[in-house]
Amino acid sequence: MKKQSKNKKVVIAFSGGLDTSFCAFYLNKKGYEVITMTVDTGGFTKKDQVSIAKQSKLVGASKHYFIDGKKELYEKIVSYIIKGNILRGGVYPLSAGPERLIIATKLVEFAKKEDAIAVAHGSTGAGNDQVRFDVTIKVLAPELKIIALIRSLSIARNEEMNILKKYGIPFDEAKKDYSINQGMLGITIGGKETKGSWESPPDDVYSISSIEKAPNKGEEIVINFESGLPTQINKKEMNGIEIMKYLNELGAKHGVGKGIHLGNTILGVKGRVAFVAPAALILIKAHKELEKLVLTKWQLFWKDILTEAYGNFLHEALYFDPVVKDIEVLIDSSQKKVTGQVKIKLIKGNIIIVGYKSPYSLMDQKIATYGEENSFWTGEEVAGFSKIYGLQSILAQKANKKI
Repeated sequence: MKKQSKNKKVVIAFSGGLDTSFCAFYLNKKGYEVITMTVDTGGFTKKDQVSIAKQSKLVGASKHYFIDGKKELYEKIVSYIIKGNILRGGVYPLSAGPERLIIATKLVEFAKKEDAIAVAHGSTGAGNDQVRFDVTIKVLAPELKIIALIRSLSIARNEEMNILKKYGIPFDEAKKDYSINQGMLGITIGGKETKGSWESPPDDVYSISSIEKAPNKGEEIVINFESGLPTQINKKEMNGIEIMKYLNELGAKHGVGKGIHLGNTILGVKGRVAFVAPAALILIKAHKELEKLVLTKWQLFWKDILTEAYGNFLHEALYFDPVVKDIEVLIDSSQKKVTGQVKIKLIKGNIIIVGYKSPYSLMDQKIATYGEENSFWTGEEVAGFSKIYGLQSILAQKANKKI
């Protein structure tokens, strides 16, 4: 092995999986002093933590950091995904992408702490993650060299496996056919089936109960929201991280949260990913219904437009564009009265909103009950309103008849 040089220090975002194990080992063989860094965004157990630290030593790292990034992820990213009801393509709660922003930020922080000349990540040259890492690093520390070996070597997973096997470096062969990322927002799964548009990964890859095996009897819960964020479940106070963990486990039990997202990648091609995101989907659906109760028609209209753009910025590596903070101001302002309770039933893969109430409800039975009676206008007043309200449609119809 080549002698390491002090001016060849690199900090690598390290999961302990095949790609990052290969990258760390390869860089070590090339004479770099390798420092591994794992950021916990909600997907690691204590056992995982021990296993990753052990893997770091096996691939030759001189030092290993395990960083808890859950609080930062929730406060900076997850909270706005909930408040913004962000579902890319109407289905996907950005389960993996935004985590990369937190990981890349920590990567820069520890590279500076270690006086490293470079940072490294295990992203391929085909996906979105490479852009997320690269853009974040260039924004925060343009002086750092970025090493992305899987991309620069154009190496296939089976080649990585063969090299690691040759040097006796172990890795989890059970996951060799799938790239699986687990975090607070859920699990994303990429594999042979997601490369096309027809097949779906087998049930055992998803790590939740199938609809067939989920309990026949559903479960009802009540979630309390304050200023747009969840604070209690069934009257038990929890912080945001605890709520995400609880709902991920509860939703998985009832087969809730499984899906496949097909969309446009940052690089302009179509991409497909399977995912499991029980907590995010439960909270977004509940939050959206509560908003319908307390926000006006035009608040909902403009918020939906801007939060869709916000979700795109998050997903497409433009989190540091100043407009993101501008939109967050609007989101926060819109949430001042999004306080109340939502009653939900989870059953056989379904999230059913049973009811909702709020001290700021705009549904006032003293004024009017839809389809029945009201005390705020007369029948004659409505007839006059209808006549004026449809005037341009009437005039347009007359004009069309002259053509």
